Formats: sequence, structure tokens, C-alpha cells
Amino acid sequence: MPQHAPTARICRDCDGFPTVAITTGTRHTDGTRATLHVTCPTCQGTGTTAPATSLTRAGR
Repeated sequence: MPQHAPTARICRDCDGFPTVAITTGTRHTDGTRATLHVTCPTCQGTGTTAPATSLTRAGR
């Protein structure tokens, strides 16, 4: 029988790439490109999300 791997909790907004470097198009005086480092606001840079809470039935 095949073994099933556990499903990873990858962030749906950043798809597991939580921090990216974006070039601004300008260059520094030494010739290197100026970049901005942006972090995913949904997962705060972790790349994963918390598992969904399970619903519990209240009452009878």
C-alpha cells in the first residue's frame, strides 16, 4: 500500500515563499542594485499557516 505524506500547511498567499527581494530599478554608487525585502503579511514571514480550528457541536 502507498504511504500518504502529511499535508503541509503552506501559506496560500505567499505559496511558501514568505520573504522576497524586489529590485527598485535604481543602483547604489558602487553599482549594486537597490532592493526592498518584503515579508508576507498573512503568515508574518513563516511560510506556513495555523491549522484550521475544528468545529465542535454545542448542545444536545
